[in-house]
Parts: sequence; structure tokens; C-alpha cells
Amino acid sequence: MELEHIALYVKDLEAMKDFYVQHFQAIPNQKYHNPRTGLETYFLSFAGGARLEIMQRPDMSEKSAGEHPLGYVHISFKLGSIEKVDQLTQQLQQAGCPLLNGPRTTGDGYYESVLTDPEGNMIELVA
Repeated sequence: MELEHIALYVKDLEAMKDFYVQHFQAIPNQKYHNPRTGLETYFLSFAGGARLEIMQRPDMSEKSAGEHPLGYVHISFKLGSIEKVDQLTQQLQQAGCPLLNGPRTTGDGYYESVLTDPEGNMIELVA
């Protein structure tokens, strides 16, 4: 079995596409638009074959508040080295992405940092 993709509703479809293209070298497909529902989407492809679908539609609603809400928690990118984690962490912070944790070695042996994208979705960077 193979995980095909993960999907994420976003407020600003174009800004989020640009963020993942600029900082994670995502390759977007051509935007899909369903005029009946108002749904607009991009599939973003990453090195190694992973894909993220970002979506927007007029009838979206806010996720319930809380520090640890149920549901998906973060997207993790394996960068391949401690130096790359440190470098991208600094780059994202300079771009205005809040650092939530790290960079550090976790109790289970990962070297990671955790930030949020421009819409508050958690991104984990691992060596």
C-alpha cells in the first residue's frame, strides 16, 4: 500500500502554493477549478514522490480552537542533514514563520525543528 497524498484546506491558495514552491521546491500542477462548488486546488509534488494537495472553497470553516486539536498535526520534511535543518529553519524564520520548537535532538533520536507555515499549519523539519 502507498500513501497517495495529503490534502489541506488553506485560506490563501496562491500564497500557500508560492510558500511551498519557494521554501520546499514543490512543483505545482496546473490549478484545478470546479465552477459548480467553487473548489480550487493545486497538487504540490516533492522530491521522493510525496504530494500535498492544497485546496480552497467558499464554504470552508475555521478549525476548532485548542492547543492540541484532534486531527492531522504536522507535515514532516526529511532534509538529510543537521546543517540543512538548521539552514531551512533560519530561512523560514526570516520569512516570518514562527519557530515552535528546536532545532534539537528529540528523546527518540530525531534532529528536528518545528515551525508553522504562513497559515499556522505545523511543519516539522528532520535531518
